[in-house]
Amino acid sequence: MSELVPLQDAFHKTDVLLEAMAWMQRFRNRLVVIKLGGSALEDASHVRAILEDAVFMENVRMRPIIVHGGGKSINAAMKSAGLEPKWVQGRRYTDAATLDIVSRVLAGEIATELVRQINEMGGRAVGLSYLTRNALVGEKLMLPSPDGPLDLGFVGTIVDINRELILDTCASGAIPVIPSVAVDEQGQRYNVNADTVAAAIATRLDAEKLIFISDIPGILLDRDKPHTRQSRLTVAECRDLIATGVISAGMVPKVEGALDALEAGVKKVHIVDGRLPHSMLCEIYSNEGVGTEIVP
Repeated sequence: MSELVPLQDAFHKTDVLLEAMAWMQRFRNRLVVIKLGGSALEDASHVRAILEDAVFMENVRMRPIIVHGGGKSINAAMKSAGLEPKWVQGRRYTDAATLDIVSRVLAGEIATELVRQINEMGGRAVGLSYLTRNALVGEKLMLPSPDGPLDLGFVGTIVDINRELILDTCASGAIPVIPSVAVDEQGQRYNVNADTVAAAIATRLDAEKLIFISDIPGILLDRDKPHTRQSRLTVAECRDLIATGVISAGMVPKVEGALDALEAGVKKVHIVDGRLPHSMLCEIYSNEGVGTEIVP
């Protein structure tokens, strides 16, 4: 009996590898945009597992692109500087002092650390930002309101990306790491929502997949009941869930970005829980996913 259990384990691992192989062949040389954010960024073990997944993808010739925010780290840096965060319709009001902190934390600290960890794991990563080679072209964002456009300071939206730079980085075997700071034609920096950045990149690169790594298990019909997670939804079903308030608050811009990306040509969008070890690989390279897959 003692010999049988190791044999069963070995056969199970073989089955898993064979199942994964079919997906590896299917997604070879395909682009996948990974948006890293939420509480997943605050736990070193979670970050490491996600980056290991990205390195694995690159090793099997998938082309991962990492986009990240860093809201909690920005809040901590603002607190240290004696600045109080201000929010307008769910977006951070960004004055000049806040912009300096956002830029430093995202491009100078978080992106640099993610690149360091990937390289330490034996992968190869390149940070693409205003500090190195800029990949994001933005412009000032004004939010509509009944009383007229709302000025959010140095908050922007994406109007273009350096497509060749990102594709050349992927083709070289490196993983692009892109913080959510854009620059306009005059060199002005803008703070951009990281979900918006990820969706814009996936759309303009016609990516195979857009993956949102967050601190939720996917789209739930009841946020207090994890077993109501929906493993697969269509665009129409998601719009119904937004209209009825099932998808609400901070999930709305994430899901709307996903729907825009799908309608622009991205094949699939996934929302997965970064707190689960290697959830990204389980979602992509197995027949039974662990998050929510959204399809056209």
